[in-house]
Amino acid sequence: MSSSTAAADKKQEPQGMRKNGKQWHPSRKAFRPASGLTSYEQRTKLRTATAAMKAKEKEMKDEKEAERQQRVQAIKEKRLKKEEKERYEKMVEKMHKKRVERLKRKEKRNKLLNS
Repeated sequence: MSSSTAAADKKQEPQGMRKNGKQWHPSRKAFRPASGLTSYEQRTKLRTATAAMKAKEKEMKDEKEAERQQRVQAIKEKRLKKEEKERYEKMVEKMHKKRVERLKRKEKRNKLLNS
């Protein structure tokens, strides 16, 4: 009995005057075709699954990016060593070999002190 009176109360709730003036038409609700198709539990499971998948994808992308950065860093270091070697070779052409070796050792010490 209480359920039938509750349903009757809902039908009798005044909604106010309609804006278009057609009060004789029954009031409509919003069209939501997907509502009620999936349960709350299913939606939460789906959300957790997608969140886990996105976290895994992000982790994989970060690993790939780290590997790429390592390769880039290795290439840069290789280029720097090559430039330094060429510079020393040019110095050998102008100066004596022993003096160039002394300069190398001196620059190496300075690099270690500065870093």
